[in-house]
Amino acid sequence: MTGGRHRISRRTKIATLGAALVVTAGSVVVLTASGGDDAASADGVDKSQFVDITTVQPNVKAVKKQRQASRGTFTVSCGRNENGHFNSDNFIAQPGVAHGAQHLHDYVGNLSTNAESTNQSLLAAGTTCRNGDKSTYFWPVLRIDKGDAEVANPVDPQAQAQQEQQKAADEQIKEEPRVQCPDVASKIDEEVPEEAQPQVDEALAQVEQVTEDAEKRLPGSTAVDAEVLGPLTEQRKQALDRLTQAVAKPGVQPVDFGALAPCAIKQPDQPSPIGDGSENSEKEDPADAQAGAHADHANELPGNLGEIQRPEKVELTFRGSPVGKVRAMPKFLRVLYGDAKVSTNGPANARASWTCTGFEDKVQLQTYVVCPEGSKVKRLHDFPSCWDGRNTDSANHRTHIVYPDPATGKCARGFKAVPQLRISLTYDIPRDVQVNGQYAVDSFPQESHNPFSDHDDFANVMNQRIMNRLVWCVNRGKTCRE
Repeated sequence: MTGGRHRISRRTKIATLGAALVVTAGSVVVLTASGGDDAASADGVDKSQFVDITTVQPNVKAVKKQRQASRGTFTVSCGRNENGHFNSDNFIAQPGVAHGAQHLHDYVGNLSTNAESTNQSLLAAGTTCRNGDKSTYFWPVLRIDKGDAEVANPVDPQAQAQQEQQKAADEQIKEEPRVQCPDVASKIDEEVPEEAQPQVDEALAQVEQVTEDAEKRLPGSTAVDAEVLGPLTEQRKQALDRLTQAVAKPGVQPVDFGALAPCAIKQPDQPSPIGDGSENSEKEDPADAQAGAHADHANELPGNLGEIQRPEKVELTFRGSPVGKVRAMPKFLRVLYGDAKVSTNGPANARASWTCTGFEDKVQLQTYVVCPEGSKVKRLHDFPSCWDGRNTDSANHRTHIVYPDPATGKCARGFKAVPQLRISLTYDIPRDVQVNGQYAVDSFPQESHNPFSDHDDFANVMNQRIMNRLVWCVNRGKTCRE
């Protein structure tokens, strides 16, 4: 094991903040750092950013579930980054920009995720998820920084070598044409008859299999239409016609899933030929992302130093809607939680994240938490769950999927409820570190580790069968763990 060692004072990172954002009654207030008792102390700790959770009043209000609510849950077991998958990339917000995030991300799920990730590379990679879910889940790391003490963040040479190999593989995949087919699971009505579920699973599994087989035939094909697309369309149509029959309801015009059979070939660096919105993304501030983003060490970046705290527990749970059934997410849907640049963008997309185990009815937006003995620091990330029904991404990575109305739980007109992802991260932070204000989240330099800037990212790469089972569990009120 190898690692870099650096000395840096918390005064450098927090006491020189200059200004911090605070939300008060829906407005943004700028507070200038001063030398008072509540500001930075002699060791550079800003204790005003920490609050004793036992002094906080309950502030979480759940929407009352209606009779037709989807009450089930689907939890994916993907580990807690035991394989040491870290990088300072963000292929959603800064595609193709190495170190574009300027802070370190913790990853579970897809093994390949980096700045060069594409739909194709994500599909081709392995996963840490026990059920084969290739989705990618990633968030900024937490670190403990005790001031001037030396810290070392070892890097597993094997994990580092695997990441380098994956980058090379991603580059090769980017240069290859690929098969691109319409998503099926997201077109299935949420009210699938119970007795039809086995046939639906079988049809979706067949669709996945024939599509994967066609992808494998593509590189050596000399007549793509005859050797790949023609047979693929016929095989998909057979499976999709069975799907149409399985979900048909008496007296209701059935959806013709066979119309989703035709696929296309996407050439490198071309827009999506089937118009599913999967390539509709925009690089966010690439010049800013590249400036000062050089990593001194694989796990240490300027302004983001300290001992990395891997979560003690990671829970990835999809939940339903309080007002009705949900339908499947489309494959390759990108979803953001929170805002990594809240001091620049304002508080509109910031979300309350910080709490303690046993105190989940109290979640803090502006401050880190100090937990009582026997309780642990916890981050709760609830993602938006109202999809526009068309796009898997949007220019700002937000308008295609938004939050339901906080008072009613309903999606706005034209949006459809999909399963809501909650990522729960529990940390074993020593209590003296909490009391002394010595832990913080990685951030962009301008955020100076503001708890307000906590965020999370998700890209759905589940196969059609897994997504269909997820929806079935949620809509049928089941508690499923895979």
